[in-house]
Amino acid sequence: MHKLLLIIGSSYGLLSVLLGAFGAHALKAKLTLEQLNAFETGVKYQFYHALVLLFVGMYLQKYSNQLIGYAGYLFITGVVLFSGSLYLIATKNLLGIESWKWLGPITPIGGTLLIIGWVLLLIAFIKN
Repeated sequence: MHKLLLIIGSSYGLLSVLLGAFGAHALKAKLTLEQLNAFETGVKYQFYHALVLLFVGMYLQKYSNQLIGYAGYLFITGVVLFSGSLYLIATKNLLGIESWKWLGPITPIGGTLLIIGWVLLLIAFIKN
């Protein structure tokens, strides 16, 4: 499990840098300020959780803790839903997916999963 979290955390970090550069350079002239801010929020949250996934993966290399493992999986899923939906919402005009109204509710679901992941980390560290 820890190796998967380390690989995904590293991949999320790499993608954060790539997407951040893409947003800052290629999308800057094509998106409104509001869309660009939404895209950047997705990048920031993806990067923050890339770092926490690396921490969780390294922690699980040394210590077995089911709650922390669950937190890792919630972070993975939460990033896909939260950041992924923000990327799509920000670029929906460019992608021709303006009719995808279901994207809006996906963002808070992803955010909720991220919050639950942090709660599980907190509980695991209090218990230990």
